[in-house]
Amino acid sequence: MTSAGLDVGSRTISLVLFDRGEVADSVVVDAGVRPLARCQRLLEGKSYQRLVVTGYGRHLVAPSLGGEVISEISAFAVGARHLCPEVGTVIDIGGQDSKVIRLSGTGAVERFEMNDRCAAGTGRFLEVMARTLEVGIEAFGGLALSASKEVQVNSLCTVFAESEVISLIARGEEAGAIALALHQAVAKRIIGMVHRVGLREGVIFAGGVARNRCLGRLLSDRLGVTLTIPDEPQTVGALGAALLAAKFHKDFGG
Repeated sequence: MTSAGLDVGSRTISLVLFDRGEVADSVVVDAGVRPLARCQRLLEGKSYQRLVVTGYGRHLVAPSLGGEVISEISAFAVGARHLCPEVGTVIDIGGQDSKVIRLSGTGAVERFEMNDRCAAGTGRFLEVMARTLEVGIEAFGGLALSASKEVQVNSLCTVFAESEVISLIARGEEAGAIALALHQAVAKRIIGMVHRVGLREGVIFAGGVARNRCLGRLLSDRLGVTLTIPDEPQTVGALGAALLAAKFHKDFGG
């Protein structure tokens, strides 16, 4: 049987179809301003027996799609463990929130911390800063890695950090050094979350920001661990939702 998992994020929507023990299809699209309509188009023509929805917009779209709702914490824990059975810590940095989850040896969620009240430490913060430096978000990590020196950015508040960046530009600081300072500030925020949750080895880095090479390197170096970055880091939550849809179907005699 085919199960479907939908992760409705603030910036992107991910769909995973899971069938006979493997991913049958996966797709990631921009959420846009009408996420329900985007989800309906994504599911159009798709055949599945059960749908589970997670993510920032799960309560908005699930009732209209006939899907069940699960938390992002559960979805990412299940998806990460499927990809890496030895996973002990999940770091997810998305557009609007970031989360760190510590798992037990059996994959149960032991502890987690989630930042969804402030843009600091999220993809949104990096997007705003990249725009201030007039570089595309895809090239932002590479720009930071090109830095030949270090400067300091003291604030993680988006408004104040943007003012600091403008001041650094006015002082003639190189764009790469400013970009690196911003990445270091985000890494510091995430590492603080990891320490509060408690690091367990076997670390998966998920979410759209996992594609940022500079942030991945900073987190790996400062935590003293090797990060596992999935081939499709944006679909980990949707994969977990699809796996749970398959489990629900089996448990309830579907």
